[in-house]
Amino acid sequence: MKRTLGVCYYPEHWPEAQWAEDAARMAEAGLTWVRIGEFAWSRMEPRPGVLTFDWLDRAIATLGAAGLRVVLGTPTATPPKWVVEKHPDMLAVDAQGRPRGFGSRRHYCFSHQGYREESRRITRLLAERYGRNPHVAAWQTDNEYACHDTVLSYSDAARRGFRDWLAQRYQSPDALNRAWGNVFWSMEYDDFSQIDLPNLTVTEPNHPHILAFRRYSSDQVVAFNRVQTDEIRKCSDAPIIHNYMGRVTDFDHYAVGADLDIASWDSYPIGFLSDRIEVSDAFKLRFLRQGHPDNQAFHHDLYRAVGAMRGGLTPSTGRWWIMEQQPGPVNWAPFNPAPLPGMARLWAWEAFAHGAETVSYFRWRQAPFAQEQMHAGLLRPDSAPAPALAEAAQVAAEIETLPEVGTAQARVALVFDYVSAWAWEAQPQGRDFDMFRLAFAVYRALRRAGLSVDILHPDTADLGHYALVFAPGLMTVSDPLRAALSRFGGIALIGPRSDTKTAELSIPLPLGPNIPGLDVSVVLAESLPPIADVPLEGGGRFLHWVEHLEGSAPVLRRTAAGEPAIMGDRLRYLAGWPDDDTLFAIVTGLCAEAGLPALDLPEGLRIRDTATHRFVFNYAPEPQAWNGVTIPAAGVHWEALA
Repeated sequence: MKRTLGVCYYPEHWPEAQWAEDAARMAEAGLTWVRIGEFAWSRMEPRPGVLTFDWLDRAIATLGAAGLRVVLGTPTATPPKWVVEKHPDMLAVDAQGRPRGFGSRRHYCFSHQGYREESRRITRLLAERYGRNPHVAAWQTDNEYACHDTVLSYSDAARRGFRDWLAQRYQSPDALNRAWGNVFWSMEYDDFSQIDLPNLTVTEPNHPHILAFRRYSSDQVVAFNRVQTDEIRKCSDAPIIHNYMGRVTDFDHYAVGADLDIASWDSYPIGFLSDRIEVSDAFKLRFLRQGHPDNQAFHHDLYRAVGAMRGGLTPSTGRWWIMEQQPGPVNWAPFNPAPLPGMARLWAWEAFAHGAETVSYFRWRQAPFAQEQMHAGLLRPDSAPAPALAEAAQVAAEIETLPEVGTAQARVALVFDYVSAWAWEAQPQGRDFDMFRLAFAVYRALRRAGLSVDILHPDTADLGHYALVFAPGLMTVSDPLRAALSRFGGIALIGPRSDTKTAELSIPLPLGPNIPGLDVSVVLAESLPPIADVPLEGGGRFLHWVEHLEGSAPVLRRTAAGEPAIMGDRLRYLAGWPDDDTLFAIVTGLCAEAGLPALDLPEGLRIRDTATHRFVFNYAPEPQAWNGVTIPAAGVHWEALA
């Protein structure tokens, strides 16, 4: 499949006389796709039942006449004021019991059945009108589920829905009481109607109560999305997409992905570095205008896995896009520097090297009004080219000259689990324990070693293609993965904090992990403050988290105090959270055992192997050498694989 570029466009923001010129300029720049409509409900239906699709008809026709393909978004992320007035209790409620009001976006509660039906209705109307339109070649549901902390709602609708969900899951209050351990502190219930939401308690709510509400809330996102995909599929054969976000674990992206044809995500590397990644100030300064060298790649690999959930694809071949790619300064981060020249090109090529079908820039023209007026586009507000337009055109020209590179089956895999992220948020035990942060630490070590990585669903049942598998921080190891590990012929490094709880967030008996072929038990866990560490024998250290192990499995590494740090043989358990250099040493040692070549890439230089080419990306602010080639700052180099 040929790689393509796109852009996000808002015809309702601009005079209609300008549309044709914009479309022609998009095509001239080499863009193929245009996403429209996802925020335009008030222009589609300004009053209840008053449909004004004529302008949208003309916009789609104008874009299509220029040879552009349209991604049509459902507008449910921004219900108009009249919808809120019709359903005043549809607003989400925060953990302090305050309604989250009208005046920006995402002002709805996923549990509200009345709003869900309004969303079904507007989606059905769009699908009936445009489902066979030759220019509408893909659909997007809603926009950025979970943005602005909107998955968890403590509304009356959520309370009613949660009680019903609990009744279906547990069948009886007695079963729920046993599962949650409610005998503790006399928290037992006689009826599901007694159960409230896990907020506004005197001290922390019971952890399985929190986890159950996280599961319920995620299920509401899945159900809300499915309402839309069901309506679209009745009228259209075009692929359906949702645009996920970076470092968001509020709902199960895999479960939503099962109802989509393509996963996409919105990539804002500089904004994410500013407020979503734990790094030093010196690191932030060095990569201020480039973003973290591993953050985009991690999400590319994650959403490739999410894009494999429908259609029997593999984590190496899942379908995915970038729906929004940062072209310049954004408006929403604490600080918003401009990208280093060349980064709009580098980010696009890195996405393609990880298997992206399309990279779509946000947005075409910078808006001169409202909340996002400081967010750059490919054009300035006066329609003059912004710096990223030339870089996008360069990528479009390069796509024409570079043969299809395809994706390759990785030899290394990392298991990532959203439920575990919720579990450790419910019961962190250490203030800085975070599932994403732990998984990302492992991923960074793998990238530093020059490895291409597949990210796996926690229910993965086949590990046969991999030489190394990493499973950090899994609350439980699922039965399919447990069976796959027992059959696995490579080396698997499990832990820390893996398979040490039940699905209800209790301590299992016998103590975990309970994985056939790995005779190890975690008998005590410690969380460490930032001022403390646990030195390892021979060098290295654990930070954040350390566990005490027992069992008959061989001890492969010890702490300086003589306690087991890694135990096992083919299956191994890691008893702590290594610092970056220690984790890198562990990774390279495992590579040597598994017969995988490993590098030690300099900071900022990263590679990705495809089926036919090796891509080298320089995130550093200065030139770097690679195999006799000097790659400039923000530069991309590719070479054919032998």
